[in-house]
Amino acid sequence: MRIGIIGAGRIGSTLGRQLAGIGHEVAIANSRGPETLGDLVADIGGSARAVTPREAAEFGQVVIETIPYGRYRELPAEQLRGKVVVDTANYHPERDGHDPELDDDSTTSSEKIRAFTGANLVKAFNAIYWENLRDQGRPKGEPGRLAIPVSGTDSEAKAVVSGLIRDIGFDPVDAGDLGRGGRKHQPGTNVYAVPLTAEELSGALHV
Repeated sequence: MRIGIIGAGRIGSTLGRQLAGIGHEVAIANSRGPETLGDLVADIGGSARAVTPREAAEFGQVVIETIPYGRYRELPAEQLRGKVVVDTANYHPERDGHDPELDDDSTTSSEKIRAFTGANLVKAFNAIYWENLRDQGRPKGEPGRLAIPVSGTDSEAKAVVSGLIRDIGFDPVDAGDLGRGGRKHQPGTNVYAVPLTAEELSGALHV
């Protein structure tokens, strides 16, 4: 599968390594330009390439956006429209600036990104420490395999993203739709940044 990644920080680079390592084609972008990603692309290996955000969006059958929420309007919305897009972002007002609609909980960060891009948005990888994402992948059925909550309104898009999660060594757990479900694994919830198995996560999401 062709996977575009917009954002080359800890989550983006970790997912790039893992997905390229199991045979996916990866195109990764940051805000500073492809010329700054030579070392990372060499480290990722495989068929990985450095591109611009627009090129990553055009390239990917699935696109992972992993930039700070406060910069979501920099995403290439036209190229993302209608695509399966994985949103890893969290709202942190001290970093992103205050968003009144998020402060009063009238919507969620993922719903706003979906409205801006017109993508089939799936929220995932936002509630796991990047070190656990890097180090804790396990074969299916192995005791202690960690789970990752997934929320989204498009069931086919969620199925695609859930498959990728399984492939890199974690169990996806459906948290629900993008709004109500996404609220269950945003910062401040009882599952955010907590390492849990699928059984534990499922129970915690439905308390």
